[in-house]
This record gives sequence, structure tokens and C-alpha cells, in this order.
Amino acid sequence: MIRILAKADSALAHIFGFHHLQLAGIQLYGNAQQQRRLLTASAEQQFFWGNALNPLDKRTIASPSKGGYILNGVKSFSSGSVGSDWLTISAWDDTTQSALVAAIPTNQPSITVQADWDAFGQKQTDSGNVHFAHVFLPDEWVLQRPAQTPTPQATLRSQIAQLVMANLYLGIGLGAFDAARNYTNDEAKAWFASGVNASAEDPFIQHRYGQLWMLLRPAIALADQAAATLDQVVDKGVLVTANDRGELAIAIAEAKYLAHQAGIEVSSQMFELTGARSTSSRYGYDRFWRNARVHTLHDPIDYKLRDLGRYALDGRLPEPTPYS
Repeated sequence: MIRILAKADSALAHIFGFHHLQLAGIQLYGNAQQQRRLLTASAEQQFFWGNALNPLDKRTIASPSKGGYILNGVKSFSSGSVGSDWLTISAWDDTTQSALVAAIPTNQPSITVQADWDAFGQKQTDSGNVHFAHVFLPDEWVLQRPAQTPTPQATLRSQIAQLVMANLYLGIGLGAFDAARNYTNDEAKAWFASGVNASAEDPFIQHRYGQLWMLLRPAIALADQAAATLDQVVDKGVLVTANDRGELAIAIAEAKYLAHQAGIEVSSQMFELTGARSTSSRYGYDRFWRNARVHTLHDPIDYKLRDLGRYALDGRLPEPTPYS
């Protein structure tokens, strides 16, 4: 679904994917009672979930208090926070030098969602800042406590996030390809030196479309394969092993790398095939590249290649982190 949505609107696909990522987090981190209460309420009351879980931003501090914690600080890159009913959050505990993960209702006076996202792409993902001012977080909404070592099952959340992104990038690439193909078939003029009557009949144009498709086709295959592997691992539930998790991380890293390359290259090279007139603002084709360029900066692709290189050399599996 993320891939399909991203062909038309990658910001909508991002919000859709991250809403479901938060629900997956509840299933992976939460206990049975938390899952029952939060997931049932989400379905019955149609909650929209936002994200304030950026693990690299430690400015939100959780101070122990009777019956829970007091939250103070700010979280950046909080996708889907604007308009959300609930948030999943992380907060730093100075005592243990570790983070907690929790769920919390958004709509309370002590939480301020700042709609200040101003990137040149993915403009409607509402990935700005969330401010916490003496917010009480009850124990019942803490999904993972400070210093608690996550189980291999819980660490699957980061892999779901990475596969969301892979399909987002792939959808952008497919959307750009479709837009370019339609323009080439319907509007593009053949170059005067080509000796053909239609741009689509130009062998150089055909050659380049073949190259672009061969960026997309293997990315589709690996994304589908990674999704099937994710299903198999998730279905193991609490029986997921560290090795299961590591092999999944490799499969998703492979898919994400190819999707990253396809999204960036197709959305850029499409203009070399469609020509100068296609850059008119009335088409809005620049959105594909802008959106791909912004979101593919989420975490460095070079570290995916490092992980894949280590695995290729000595079979080493990636260490569980929020990004690998």
C-alpha cells in the first residue's frame, strides 16, 4: 500500500506508513494489556498515530515520579504529529543513561506540536518538533522501561521502519517512471537528429528507459522478498531469535539500498528523457526528485553498504539499532 500511495503522493504514503509503524511498535513493545487497550481503542475510536520517537534526539528527559514519569524537552523529526490523537515517544532517563519508549495522548495542554517542517521535499509529512512541558506519563503507557534490554522480537520495529522507507522510495521511482513514460508517449517531440517521428521510437530513448527499468525491477523483487521474510519472522512471535532478526536486517538493507538508488536516479534522469518542456511547473515532476532526495537522507545509505559488505565478507549480521 505504501508503494502504491507513494507513486502519487509520497508524503501521504509516509504518514500512512508511519501511522502503522506506531501500531506495530505497540504490538512489539507492549504487554498484552497495553496491546488490548491501545489497539482496541485505536480501532473503535479511529485514532491517528504520530511519531515522536527520534532515538538520536535525547532532549526529551524522563524524570521518575510517583506512578510514572515527568517529561520535559523537545523531539525533532516527529512525522505525523500534527493532527495525531496519540504519539509513540522515546525519552531519555539520565539515571540509567538509557531511553524509555511509551505511548501518550497528543491532545493535552502540556504537549505542543510545532508545525515547522520546512524541507524542500516531503512537505506534508509534518515532521517538525513536539514540545513536552512537565507532561505526566503514567506507568501504564510505558512500553519499554529505561535500561530494559529489548527482545529480538521488539527490535523488529526498526526493520519495519526500514521496509516502510524502501517501499516509499520505490514508489517514488515508479511514479516518476510512469510520469516520464506518459509524457514521452503523449507529449515529447522527437529530437531532430533522431530520424524518427516520435520520441518513443528513438533508440537512444528506448535504451535509457531500459536502463531505468532495470533499476526498478530488481528493487521491486528484493522489496517483495524482504516483505515475505518479515512476515515469516513476525509470525514467530516471542520465538524470534537474534539470528532471525539479523538475517531479516540483511534482506531489508538489500531492498532499501536498491530502492534508494532507483528513487534518486529515476526521478533525476527522467528529465533527460522528457526534455526541457517537461520542467514546466504545471507538471510538477520535480516533486519526485525533491521527495526522494529529502527522505533518502533519513539515515546514511553508506552504513547499509557497510553492513552488507561485512555480511558478504564474513557473515557478520548487523547489530540491532534503531536504524539497522
